[in-house]
Amino acid sequence: MSAAEKRPRLLFLMNEALFFTTHRMPVALAAQAAGYDVSVAAPFDDGPVAVIRSCGFDYYDLPLKRGGRSLWGEIRLAIRCCSLIRAIKPDLVHHVAMKPVIFGGLASRLMGVPGVVHAITGLGFLFIREDWLARTIRAMIMPLYRFALGHPNARVIFQNPDDLKMFLDHRLVAKDTTVMIKGCGVDMTVFAPAEPITGPAAGSADTTPVVMFPARILGDKGVHEFVHAARSLKAAGAKARFVLVGRRDPANPTDVAEATIRAWEQEGIVEWWGFHSDMPDVLRQAHIICMPSYREGLPRGLIEAAACGLPIVTADVPGCREVVRDGESGYLVPVRDGPATAAAIEKLLDDNGLCANMGQAARQLALDEFTVEAFVENTLTTYDAVMAGRAKS
Repeated sequence: MSAAEKRPRLLFLMNEALFFTTHRMPVALAAQAAGYDVSVAAPFDDGPVAVIRSCGFDYYDLPLKRGGRSLWGEIRLAIRCCSLIRAIKPDLVHHVAMKPVIFGGLASRLMGVPGVVHAITGLGFLFIREDWLARTIRAMIMPLYRFALGHPNARVIFQNPDDLKMFLDHRLVAKDTTVMIKGCGVDMTVFAPAEPITGPAAGSADTTPVVMFPARILGDKGVHEFVHAARSLKAAGAKARFVLVGRRDPANPTDVAEATIRAWEQEGIVEWWGFHSDMPDVLRQAHIICMPSYREGLPRGLIEAAACGLPIVTADVPGCREVVRDGESGYLVPVRDGPATAAAIEKLLDDNGLCANMGQAARQLALDEFTVEAFVENTLTTYDAVMAGRAKS
C-alpha cells in the first residue's frame, strides 16, 4: 500500500459549495496540511467549485436543494450520500448544516463510516416559524436527527448554547458527544478596522454614515425591520445611507422578491449592492452594522463586522447575542421590532464617540473569541477525538 493510500480520508458534505469556500476552507486546508486527503460534496456552483479544485480537493456533485421538500428528491439525496461513501471510503465525514447532517448522517450510519462530525450551523426557518407546516416538518425530522446524530463514534459541534440546550432537551444528542465551537472564526489581519477607529467617518471618503445590512435578503434575517428603521429614520431627517449587501435566496421561504427590493430603492429608502466576495473592503465603507435576525447559529457576517471594529445592532436571539455585548460593542434589540431597531441605530448616528468606543469593544471581542486560528484548532482537535475512537466504533 502506498503512502498516499494510507492517508486518512476526510469528506465534507455541504449544502452549498459557496458556503464551504467562505466558512470551512481554512479547516479543510489545515486538515490537508495535517495529512488528510480531503474531498468535498456539495451542489455544483461553477465559481466555488473551481476554488475547491484549485486547492487540491476532490469535488463531487450533491443533488441537494436547500428549500426542497420533494420526497423523491430527499431519497435521491440519501442514495447519493450512500454511493459517495461507498466510493470514497472516508475515515471521517464532516456534515455541515441541516440536510447534510440528517441525510449524510443517516448514510454514514448505514454505511458504517468509522467516524463522523456534525456541525449544527443554525436551525433555520423551520425552528423560527410556528405555522402548522413548520410544526409538522419539525415533528418529522426530529427522529431523523436523533438517528443521524446517534453514530457510535461522533462529535456534534454547536455554535451557541441555545441550540445545544434545545437538542439536549429533545434528547436528540448525547451530552458527552457535544462540542461548543462559537462560529467559524475570521482572519483578524484580513478583517481589520480602518485605522484609526474614529467614528462614523472612519474608512470612507464620503462622510455620510453608512448603515449596512450584510446578509442574504431574507425576512428571517430581519431585512423588513432594517427597512422599517431606514424608512422611519429618513422620514425624521436622518442623514445616513442604508445599504443592503447580500444576495437573494429563492430556496428560502422568506426570500424577498427582487421587485420589492427595487421598489425600496426607488423609494429612496435603501441601496442594494448585491452579493460581494470582497467583504473586508465592503465593510470598511460601513459605519454601523445592523442585522436584526430572528435566529442564527452564529452569523459570520457579524463576526466579520466586529473584527472590522464596527458597532452592531442585532436582535437579542440565539446566535446573534453571542457576538454583541449589549451597551458595550453594540445594541441588542427585541426580535421583530422595527421601532427598537431604529432607536438603536439613531443613538449611534447621533454620537460619533459612542460609535468609536463600541467599535473598539467589538474588535476586542472578536480578537478574544472569534479568531480563525482558534476555530481551526478546535475543529482539528475534534477530528482527533473522533479518529482516536474509530476502533471502539
